[in-house]
Amino acid sequence: MYFRIERYLHTKVHTRSVNKLYSIAFTHNHLPVETLGLLHIEQEHYGTRLKAVKKRFRLTELYYLSTCNRVEFTFVSDNLVIDLKSFTNDLLVFLFPEISSNLINDLVGHATFQRDIHVVEHLISVAASIDSMVVGEREIITQVRKAFEICQSVGLTGDKIRLVMRQVIETAKKVYSQTSISNKPVSIVSLAYHELKRFQIPLDAKILVVGSGATNTTLCRFLKKHGFKHFSIFNRTLAHAEKLANEMNGKAYSLHELTSFSGGFDVLVTCTSADHHVIDKELYTSLLNGDLTKKIIIDLAIPQDIESLIIEEHPTEYISITYLQQISNAYLKIRQGELSHVNEIIQEALIEFDIIDKERNVELVMRQVPIDVKRIKETALNEVFKAELQNITPETRELLEKIVGYMEKKYISGPMKKAKEILLSNVQKNEN
Repeated sequence: MYFRIERYLHTKVHTRSVNKLYSIAFTHNHLPVETLGLLHIEQEHYGTRLKAVKKRFRLTELYYLSTCNRVEFTFVSDNLVIDLKSFTNDLLVFLFPEISSNLINDLVGHATFQRDIHVVEHLISVAASIDSMVVGEREIITQVRKAFEICQSVGLTGDKIRLVMRQVIETAKKVYSQTSISNKPVSIVSLAYHELKRFQIPLDAKILVVGSGATNTTLCRFLKKHGFKHFSIFNRTLAHAEKLANEMNGKAYSLHELTSFSGGFDVLVTCTSADHHVIDKELYTSLLNGDLTKKIIIDLAIPQDIESLIIEEHPTEYISITYLQQISNAYLKIRQGELSHVNEIIQEALIEFDIIDKERNVELVMRQVPIDVKRIKETALNEVFKAELQNITPETRELLEKIVGYMEKKYISGPMKKAKEILLSNVQKNEN
């Protein structure tokens, strides 16, 4: 894919039309998912923390994406960002002051950077899941779109990123519908369930669930569908726990009740959005209530909910996202055959976006023309020919204004269209 886009870019058709667009990505390809979790920002803080970033670095637009295996910043800047590594260092120091300077340096060293049309190509690759832990996993397109909607709702994004994201989502949909890359998709949740099946857990096993978000809800539905029926659901918001517990025919508890829970468990499933260990060594010992048998722990949180000492000091079968990532590599090989078809779709989308972006740039330049023409008309009627028009009848004045208004529309639409064609043609000539 990258060979083809580089060859296309070498014609100098793209590089100047999508200027001032940048992306910084921290992904599972280069960093442990536990480290990525340190860069996670709660959605309710987008409007404060990310707006502060936008203001501090004078960004025109900002898009933030955080999933279980990546954290990315896409932004538009009116100022040319020459050294993206230096910029990234300053960004991380400002946004995450609690992270040590050594870790900041490590993060910057393992980040990937994109500019201009490469940003669009990268985002399409993400939304189309070819850069995911599990190639063909459709969930990512929803995460990409939802992240954009949240950023848009709090005023972080603007016209440029809106156009980019529209092309990204449309292209990703085309990839899923026109290729077989997502046939028999294997999500992190389904991988976790298939791993659990290996241990031949009886259907009457006690399942303790911490967190009732989308990931745990999906996994619980898998479990219920396959016959499991003893669920104890804990969540920070009791109403959310009750909603999932009702669906599972289980019992709901608020998260603080974990410390006094004595019902025991065979399988512990946890996935919360907390930025710290939800279950530490002391709490885990309390939950065991003297039971020394081996337990199965499925920890799908980023950062992990389970303190590492628990795994070291207790008999467990520990299933984490890191472990599931290793399994998913096998599925990457299976889907390699479809990548050439996917890449063709992406190349076509990039060429299409270049045209769209150029046209939009011309529209932004020329949108002042109708305003200027209207002002000229008003000046002519109300100032330049004011004295002459005072002696005409109201009927004549009305007819004159209709004629001038008709000519205004016609003289704007025709020349505007022609001027747009000329400007686009000049852009092409200048870039060649």
